[in-house]
Amino acid sequence: MGKKGKKEQKKVKGAEKTAAKMDKKISKRSKREEEDLAALIAEFQSLDAKKTTVVETACPPPSPRLNASLSAHPDKDELILFGGEFFNGKKTYLYNDLFFYNIKKNTWVKSDIPNPPPRRCAHQAVVVPQAGGQLWLFGGEFASPDGEQFYHYKDLWVLHLSTNTWEQIKVPGAPSGRSGHRMVLSKRQLLVFGGFHESARDFIYYNDVHAFSLDSFTWSRLSPSGTGPSPRSACQMTSTPDGSGVIIYGGYSKVKAKKDVEKGTIHSDMFLLKRDGKEEQEKWLWSRVSPSGSKPPARSGFSLAVGPTGRALLFGGVCDEEEDETLEGDFYNDLYLYDINKHRWFPAQLKGCKSEKKKRRRGKKGGETGEGSGEGQEEEGAAAAQGPVEVIKEIVTEDGTVMTIKEIIPGTQVEEESEEEEEGEEGASAILVEPCARSSAMATVKYGKLYLYGGMFEVGDRQFTLNDLYCLDLHKMDQWEVLVEMDPKTQEWLDDWSDSEDDEEGDEEEAKGGDDEEEESEEESDEQDEEDHPPVQPGEALEDFQSRTEQYWVGQARANMGPEAKDTKVQKVGIAMAKVFYEDQQ
Repeated sequence: MGKKGKKEQKKVKGAEKTAAKMDKKISKRSKREEEDLAALIAEFQSLDAKKTTVVETACPPPSPRLNASLSAHPDKDELILFGGEFFNGKKTYLYNDLFFYNIKKNTWVKSDIPNPPPRRCAHQAVVVPQAGGQLWLFGGEFASPDGEQFYHYKDLWVLHLSTNTWEQIKVPGAPSGRSGHRMVLSKRQLLVFGGFHESARDFIYYNDVHAFSLDSFTWSRLSPSGTGPSPRSACQMTSTPDGSGVIIYGGYSKVKAKKDVEKGTIHSDMFLLKRDGKEEQEKWLWSRVSPSGSKPPARSGFSLAVGPTGRALLFGGVCDEEEDETLEGDFYNDLYLYDINKHRWFPAQLKGCKSEKKKRRRGKKGGETGEGSGEGQEEEGAAAAQGPVEVIKEIVTEDGTVMTIKEIIPGTQVEEESEEEEEGEEGASAILVEPCARSSAMATVKYGKLYLYGGMFEVGDRQFTLNDLYCLDLHKMDQWEVLVEMDPKTQEWLDDWSDSEDDEEGDEEEAKGGDDEEEESEEESDEQDEEDHPPVQPGEALEDFQSRTEQYWVGQARANMGPEAKDTKVQKVGIAMAKVFYEDQQ
């Protein structure tokens, strides 16, 4: 080997050593961060330990949140809401509160039970009917108040609904700490798939499968044959009706691209994980599924639930478009159903409220239309539906911000029978309003009705977190029912950039007297600011202007956001500032 080859080899080895050292440093730093968060979690747990008795209190609807868990009580007319998170622009709040919603009375009760699981979000909860009803909970994450550090749980808890007691199940072999995973009940096992683990410096996505036996209370890692899904989080995981396996659909993952820029991927593939053989010799097999029908557009952050007659439900979500390190999201409020037995997707079509006369005309002799007939109308009605109508509603929050919400009014069904057409407006579908577009909402099904709670959507750089509750009868498919309306007073957003601008404007107003003088001073200051900023050159395109002045605007963003802000966030804000200035000059 020549000298040149030896030098190249030394360079490669040197680069490998440097990378190994960096990985070691990152690992140590991540470990220290998790230790710091573990200490904070321990403080919260010490406060929870002071609770010695169960206290149940009637209360208003829970505060706005996302990434909580919403489950149907196995025996009572109740829904169970646990945990979640809320971000107000400056601070991240995590919850471990427990609420019960009474379906019949439309009332909420907060239940304070001693020794609950620590605060968390993006966990998974599964209800089983055994022993008077149990709520099993695994994993999730805790975030520092500034949202920069994360702690991922790998603990397993059970809430005994008959005795109102929490119990932590401490057994070896549990999956590694993670959030965004999925967990379902399949026969007498809790199956856990995927998820991710993130620190301030690194992240990893999983595609492993673990099983927890509800009989032996033991964990085991499955080793399925065949080609399964790539690593991902936030997918749809649904048990097959016969309990022989689970369906995995979609999800989200990200990788580090050039210059450590994170690149996200929205998955839209589908897989079947099926068990074969007896319990002693149980084997698992992955296989790819190619569903038919009208597939939902690619998205992440969708809500999922299991409806009657072996159907999986998918609501809402967001599709993030990443271009030149900027992130823009299109939020959805549509509902799709997946028939697991037929491997077929179809969009849900709401029929609207019909008159009594029309119901009798469409009904069978001697009884109502059966459930199977209703399913056919859902699938076939899609082609006969008129286009949806977009309605824009403005809500003024407590801080004066005008929040614009786009809602979709479902189209009316076109009737084929001439007799029904003659009925005119009497037989027409009622105009209905659906939940606004959102992601990371909580969903569950009880008594054939889909319940949807909370979630979030974004307008520009501002995040709106919701606490409304909707209900849809999956047998009738007629209309969404609003059980809890969104309260504008619960909307809080604290933004460093806007706050600093408001403060500066307030100081100027105090220094100047009279409305005319204020306007003149504002105009003069605006002109002065424009003179200070790099000017837009004649005929210069936005991309060229951003590239030429990038360092300046990143510096402005850093001055506004402070030294603790992440470089990636500062760069995004700087690019946005450059765009705003450029457009103002046109």
